[in-house]
Amino acid sequence: LVEWYDWYVYSAFSLYFAQAFFPPANQTAQLLNAAAVFAVGFFMRPVGGWLLGRYADKHGRRAALSASVLLMCGGSLMIALTPSYATIGVAAPILLVLARLLQGISVGGEYGASATYLSEMAGAKHRGFWSSFQYVTLIMGQLLALGVLLLLQRTLTAPQLDSWGWRIPFFIGAACAVIALRLRSSLSESHAFEETKAARAAGTHKPSGMAALRAHPRAVLTVIGLTAGGTVAFYTFTTYAQKFLVNTAGFTKSDATLVSAISLALFMLVQPLVGAISDVVGRRPVLMSFAVLATLGTIPLMRALEQARTIPQALLLLCIALLAISGYTSINAVVKAELFPTGMRALGVGFPYAIAVSLFGGTAEYIALWFKNAGHEQWFYAYVTA
Repeated sequence: LVEWYDWYVYSAFSLYFAQAFFPPANQTAQLLNAAAVFAVGFFMRPVGGWLLGRYADKHGRRAALSASVLLMCGGSLMIALTPSYATIGVAAPILLVLARLLQGISVGGEYGASATYLSEMAGAKHRGFWSSFQYVTLIMGQLLALGVLLLLQRTLTAPQLDSWGWRIPFFIGAACAVIALRLRSSLSESHAFEETKAARAAGTHKPSGMAALRAHPRAVLTVIGLTAGGTVAFYTFTTYAQKFLVNTAGFTKSDATLVSAISLALFMLVQPLVGAISDVVGRRPVLMSFAVLATLGTIPLMRALEQARTIPQALLLLCIALLAISGYTSINAVVKAELFPTGMRALGVGFPYAIAVSLFGGTAEYIALWFKNAGHEQWFYAYVTA
């Protein structure tokens, strides 16, 4: 929860801090700059997936999870303390980029370690249900970020939020990381990892690292393929949707935040239900339902969202989209973890996932804004469908 709150609070507050870190420009241009830095953070995720994935497979899931939250804390603190562009000039966006690089490494390693840990600690009978809680806490992190935004929107004036109020959520994230570190340091290691550790000590453990990945090419490509479509759809209808409602549909910032928060709350509650369904009917039918619905539904949903003028209209459309995406989000962690043997599971899940999410998820918002700036916003709908 803390890890993902720190990651998403950047996106939730970029409407307010974009003007603090970049030269004066129109709103779309400043958001484009902020989205570019968001994408840069994503491009460090493969580094995190590799480094912390190998670390988790060698030293344990607990150690990797603790390291990732420390990196995330450092990034949040750096963003909270960095002076504005008006004060230190080009050093402001440079420090912002450095902070997101740290956070990118952190979240890149987080996914593989946590997906592996959850799948190994859950029994085979209910693995889909328990693994769905990875996205429950991921979405809860987004909700917490939006909740803080809603609270600040109602307690501070717009000029206060623009000048210094946006720093508050980053201080909160850095402070909460201390609690997360305490929790993670007390985790028990999974039985599967302990068995692998014993095999390694006895000299019977198989190769790790790049050699192990090359030994499982189909599994690696499956993770990349599943992640590409799933992550573009996820970021389109979660983090970008808030900006789309403001920048395209004409909603106020506070109304767009409210719609995003309610739709995400419902999205979060659906995850365990869909995960439990996958334990009964299997993973494939659930994944196929996402693929078909998202492919056929993206263009009409985005066009309808363009025309939405009331909160109920926008909320209904976003909920329909997120319900379809639940076929991916609720079980993607367990599907990927089940593809690899224990000794390379964190690396096998984390590294190819991080590559795909960097190329497709991290750039989704930037591509959407780039198309809009070029006057061809609907091209983005076709991109998501593809």
